[in-house]
Amino acid sequence: MKTLVKDPVCGMQVEPHMYATEYLQSNYAFCSSQCRDRFLAHPHLYIGYPGQKAPRQEGLEVMKQRRLRIAQPLSPNQAKKLSDALQELMGIKSVKIDGDMIEINYDLLQTTAEAIETKMDEIGVQLGEGWTEKLHRVFVHNVEELEVDNLEVHKNRR
Repeated sequence: MKTLVKDPVCGMQVEPHMYATEYLQSNYAFCSSQCRDRFLAHPHLYIGYPGQKAPRQEGLEVMKQRRLRIAQPLSPNQAKKLSDALQELMGIKSVKIDGDMIEINYDLLQTTAEAIETKMDEIGVQLGEGWTEKLHRVFVHNVEELEVDNLEVHKNRR
């Protein structure tokens, strides 16, 4: 029988060597590079400190809903491809595509709007290029980063 360990980001049981990394002389394993990268960006969201539980250890989810405008409406096949690709990201709870609008619900502790946009770009779905849309996306990225920073457990701070 294989010994499994818990991915501190998403909670999945994984083999100890999967996407393994060491942090503060402890070994951690992850289900994906996405979870490993989220952990490395903000480890104390997931592991806390002795005597201080991290938000993820307390079961916290930070649900977000984003609406993104894409450059042009997708065909049914393109919409399915996009929906399937986004559902592969950890933390995605739902994806709704209606014309040139995409509505996504996700857990900020597992993914970000920026990661979602990167995945969309990887499969060739272009976001709207208007300056207001670009400005809104930059604003969302900054707000999410600040929110995550504020949630992270800091040593000797409660």
